[in-house]
Parts: sequence; C-alpha cells; structure tokens
Amino acid sequence: MKQQLIDALEKVLLNLGIAKPEAKIDYPENPEHGDFSTNVAMVYAKQLEMSPKQLAEKFIELLKKGNDEMISQSISHISVAGPGFINFKLKDEVFAKEIMKVENGGGVQQGEAAKQRSGNEGGKQAGRKTVLIEYTDPNTFKAFHVGHIMSNTIGESLSRLIENSGASVVRICYPSDIGLHIAKSIWAMQQHLREIPSEAAAIDERTAFLGKMYVEGTKKYDEDPLVKNEIDELNQAIYDRSDDAVNDLYDKGRQWSLDHFDMLYELLGTKFDEQIFESEMAPVGLKVVKENIKEKGGVFEESDGAIVFKGEEFGLHTRVFINSRGLPTYETKDVGLNMTKFEKYPDASSSIIVTANEQNDYFKVLAKVLLEIDEKNGAKTMHVGHGMIRFKEGKMSSRTGNVVTADALMGDMEKMVMEKIADRKFGPDESEEIAEIIAVGAIKYTILRQAIGGNVVFDSATSISFEGDSGPYLQYSAVRAQSILEKAGEISNSHQIFKVLPFATSKLPEKVGLLEKLVVRFDDVALRAQTEYAPQIVANYLIALAGAFNAFYANQTIVDEKDPLSAYRVQLTKVFLRVMTQGLWLLGIKVPKRM
Repeated sequence: MKQQLIDALEKVLLNLGIAKPEAKIDYPENPEHGDFSTNVAMVYAKQLEMSPKQLAEKFIELLKKGNDEMISQSISHISVAGPGFINFKLKDEVFAKEIMKVENGGGVQQGEAAKQRSGNEGGKQAGRKTVLIEYTDPNTFKAFHVGHIMSNTIGESLSRLIENSGASVVRICYPSDIGLHIAKSIWAMQQHLREIPSEAAAIDERTAFLGKMYVEGTKKYDEDPLVKNEIDELNQAIYDRSDDAVNDLYDKGRQWSLDHFDMLYELLGTKFDEQIFESEMAPVGLKVVKENIKEKGGVFEESDGAIVFKGEEFGLHTRVFINSRGLPTYETKDVGLNMTKFEKYPDASSSIIVTANEQNDYFKVLAKVLLEIDEKNGAKTMHVGHGMIRFKEGKMSSRTGNVVTADALMGDMEKMVMEKIADRKFGPDESEEIAEIIAVGAIKYTILRQAIGGNVVFDSATSISFEGDSGPYLQYSAVRAQSILEKAGEISNSHQIFKVLPFATSKLPEKVGLLEKLVVRFDDVALRAQTEYAPQIVANYLIALAGAFNAFYANQTIVDEKDPLSAYRVQLTKVFLRVMTQGLWLLGIKVPKRM
C-alpha cells in the first residue's frame, strides 16, 4: 500500500515536469491526522515555482483526477496540514483485509527474520550481500562485565536487523587472549598457586578467581616498581611461550575464560560464526605495519625507537603501533584483524565494529590507517560506538575491582523474577527457565530502548515490571496472545466459525482500531531500524503495539463462538503475536511459554 502511494505521487511529479522524482511517505505521529503523510509538496515547491500549500492542493487535485484504482478504492480522505504536508486516511476495510491476508506465510512482515528466528544462521549464502559484524570482544583472565553484555546485546540486535533485510551476516568475536592484563593475572596466580580452583569447581567460580588475580596484579603493578618489572618480563615470556610453568597457567586460564564466555553467549542467544583471537593477529599486523613505513611509501614512521602513526597530519592524534621493545600494540593487532576479516570474506560489502564509545577517537585513527593501507576494504569498515551502563556507584572498572559482572547482574535479576512469579504455581524447572528468559529480556530491552550512543541508567526493579516500558511487559503481552489462541484452538474443535480457512469469507469489522494500523507497519519499522542502525525504533514500536493490543483485549471479547466477528479478532490476535514475536526476536528477546 505504501509503495503504491509513493508510485502515485511520483507519477504526479513526472506529469508536473520533474525528471527524477523521489517521494517519501511517513506515518503521522498523531493517528488522528491520517495513516500516511508526505512532505513532497514542500520538497518540490521551489523547483515548481509554487508555494508548498499550493503544490499540495495541486497534488490532491491531480491524484483524484488520475483515476488511480488504489486512490479510489483505498483512500477515504486526503488533506493538507501545516505548511504543506499531505495527509492520507485509508479506508478501514483496507486494514481489515490486510489482517485477513496474513495466513500461514502470506501478507505482513515476511522479512528474513522469519527464516532466521529458529536460530542464528550466519555466514555467507549464495546470492546475498554479506555483512561482517564484530561485537562483545571480551578479555580472557578478566571479568565478563555488564559492558560486554551491552556490546553483545547491541551487536546481536544489529545482526538480526541486517539479516531481516535479506543480507547474510557473519558474527565475529575478537577475544583478547594476549597482553599486559594477562601477565598481571598470571603474576598474581603465581603468588596463589595453592588457591587455584580445581577443574571440578563451577566455571563461574574459576573465572571469578581469575578476575581477583587481575585486580591484585594490577594493584601491585601500579604500586611496586620491582613487581612492574617482573610483570613486564612475564609479558614477554607469555608472548614467546618460553616458560612451561607459565604456559600451563596461561592455557588453563585462557580455556576457563573461553568456556565461561560460551556459557554466557548461549544464555544471551548469540552464536558466533568466527572467533579471531588477538594472539593470532600480532604477526599479521606486524607484517602489514612494517610494509607500510614511510621509507616504503607508507603511513608509519619511527619515533624514539617505536613505530607510530602521526594522526595530527590528518586532524587526529598519534598512536603507537610497535613499541620500543619491538612488541605490537593493540592498534597493530587491529590492523591484522581487519586484514584477516577481508581475507576470509573477500566479497563482504561492509564490516561493522561495535564497541563502547570511549573508543570513538581510537577508531577514527584506526579507520584512517585502514584507508591509507587498503582504501577499498578500509572504506567498508565502520565503527558503532555505544554508551555505558551506569549504576548508583558510577562507572564500572575491572581494574579497581568495582565491576558488575554479567554473572552477578543476571543472577540478581533472575532472583528478583523468581520472587515475582513465586505465586504462579510453576514447577521448579519451569520457574527457572521462565525467570532466565524474563531476566535476559529485561536487561536487553533496557539497553535497546534508547539510542545506541547514550549511557543507560539501569533500574532493576523497573526493568522487570510486567507493566509499562519494559521487556517483560512485551513478553507478557505475547504470552497473553498465546493463551487466547490456545483457547480459540480448543473451541475450534467444536465450533465451525473458528474453522474458516482462509478467513477471506469471514465478517469484517466496519471500523478498525490502532492495533490493525500498527501491525501492518512492522516491515517499515524493521527496515528503518536496520538502515539507521537503531534498534530503539523497534523497541519503541513494540511498546506502542503492546499497548494497542492490551487495549483491544480489555475492550473486546475475542473468543466468542456466538459473535460473527470473533474469527476476525482471533486472526488479529494471531497477527499481533506473529509481529510481536518477530519484533522481540530482532531485539534478541525470547518469549516464554507462560508468565
């Protein structure tokens, strides 16, 4: 319907002499103003030497004269508003018929997400654009904290939005498994050999020990020059793998971290297609940097025994790529990572990197370096910077030990949900499963309901509310729809009205409400969210959709075998559930069976 209206507007523009017309359609913020709105008259008024209002009136006149079947059969009213907006109100039967068309794979919301919902199916597929997206990037030997949850939540939602648009997505994680932070942890482990947990200990207990060791090692590194020297030498030994005892501690701690990460990814609903480790990228990056020093026509130069990129020449800042000890820095490994990505996926159309926005300036420098080294692939690389999760204690820090871990946050949230559903008479296993789904949904929604770049203030109690602006409210609305459809299914066994398939012959309402008008917008909402890298567009839409459904539920008897409109209402509930489930899938949120 929307595209038909765009075509009609562009046809009018062609008739008015515009060679390459481009019309855009939006949804008015106030539904009372109409179902569609366009500013096309304001865009082309100057070019056509008319005022926007005059041109808007001309549009209406020509649209009505054009004998367009869509205009005559689908639109009930066209009006001019404000400085020259054109508003269109559709006939109610248009929405009702659209709802009835959605039957077993037809009609509304048939994007790629419907094919992907059963699980991640990333990787390159024939005939589809391939997009690389890197996110989460945790550090072995350190805590997986709420910042990693934020990166994972945003990266996974962007991945699903891109998949929904029809592209193949390759999910990439870049865990840090080498560097000074690991040397600090292993130095502390050497001081506490008898306290190292056994392999039989719970994985979160083992990784919590690693986190404590990192904090202790960091403190000693900052306070004691002798310890600092020992840790610097240990760092070199880890790179060289020159000490068997050190290697044993490194291998043990690295594997513990990776096992813990996998457990958390499963809980969060992410399955990475590639894990490219920082330790693997050092030789790749070193080779590229050394091949691109200024003496060879490149962008790097020597400075006090180190190799640097002087970003000031480009309005940026200087970064060290190889330090004075000859070791590659994180920057060099990132160069190696970028090269490796495009070697593995040479046909990728873009590579998106999701990190905290405190790295925005760093990635500006890296982006310039990548462009200078490889203009084609460098131009395909973009950085999406997100804010931080804030608590009352302020900014988290794994360096000081004042860190909110993923385990702690999710454990606390699950406990709160368990208390909330304690009177629901679920079995222990079912309660645990429901609590986990609700807790993860609450965290993800809180992160995704606002623009990616801003900080998130996390309020645990508000986030698990079954009412208002929360993930559980959306989940509860979907569960309510599931329950209604289950009831309708039981009745259909004995009442013919619910057996009508397809529903085309069912009685339609004379008037439709906000629910019908919202559900048919889903594809446009998802496309806009993907184009703008803005999951909050989906989150905000789902809140409005859930409100409309719950109002519909409160004011209508949906399942009533004596009411000829009941089949339509059941179908509308079915369409709502489909849209809500798919919308939540785009946010990485599951729908529990019961709540």
